[in-house]
Amino acid sequence: MNGVAPSTAKPLSLRGLAKQYATADGRVIEALLPIDLDIAPGEFLLVVGPSGCGKSTLLNILAGLTPPSAGEARVGDVLVAGPDIDRGMVFQDYALFPWLNVIGNVEFGLERKGVPRRERREIAMRYLDMVGLADFAEKRPRELSGGMKQRVAIARTFATEPSIIFMDEPFGALDALTRRYLQHELLRIWQQHRKTVVFITHSVTEAIYLADRIVLMTSRPGRIKTLIPIELPHPRDPTSDEFRVIERQVYADLDEELAKSFRMEGRDFGRG
Repeated sequence: MNGVAPSTAKPLSLRGLAKQYATADGRVIEALLPIDLDIAPGEFLLVVGPSGCGKSTLLNILAGLTPPSAGEARVGDVLVAGPDIDRGMVFQDYALFPWLNVIGNVEFGLERKGVPRRERREIAMRYLDMVGLADFAEKRPRELSGGMKQRVAIARTFATEPSIIFMDEPFGALDALTRRYLQHELLRIWQQHRKTVVFITHSVTEAIYLADRIVLMTSRPGRIKTLIPIELPHPRDPTSDEFRVIERQVYADLDEELAKSFRMEGRDFGRG
């Protein structure tokens, strides 16, 4: 593709990755059963599954925010053992610093990397321009809409040139039109930079619209149920027959897991 920046993306590998939690009454809760998965450099991977299946737990382990109970994850040859600026994270709640202006938020990671002031200002402005917010550089987060805050968060994450980016339902709190716009913008930025992206969503349509591949997880305890490659060219039309065929396939698999999840919740409620 013309104009594509050289990619710094790296592969991500999971081997036997699992997570357990101990409850206050001494029970052990299996959040994730052992997972093996290889994610290619520059791949856009979407993870979907029932609520409570461990999607966010998985992402937090990969980002180094939560240790696994078993197994390991590696970015390239590097073991994930804690947070690292080489792995960017975009949260649903924006996670902007309210005491910093927009450009200060985008510069934050660059400052941690030791980038000189003038250079980090130039980089931050370039990414703000990329997300259409150069004119808002001096504004505070409280002066922005939800969609604008999320664009700042995306600019901040991409500005540090991480090898992999994790996104935990970043558009989940936005209205439908803003969500659609930011999906398009995210694809545009990803196509320019070709980062490895792991994106959590509850929206099947969003998953098919964005993904190179979808990981569909089972109900708790979470494990991989299905891997679904999405070979439709971008831009994708959610009303097309090809899109709808994939959508029906994903919903069929997901409905099975939702039914299991509801039955399990009913049993747990009955014991209470």
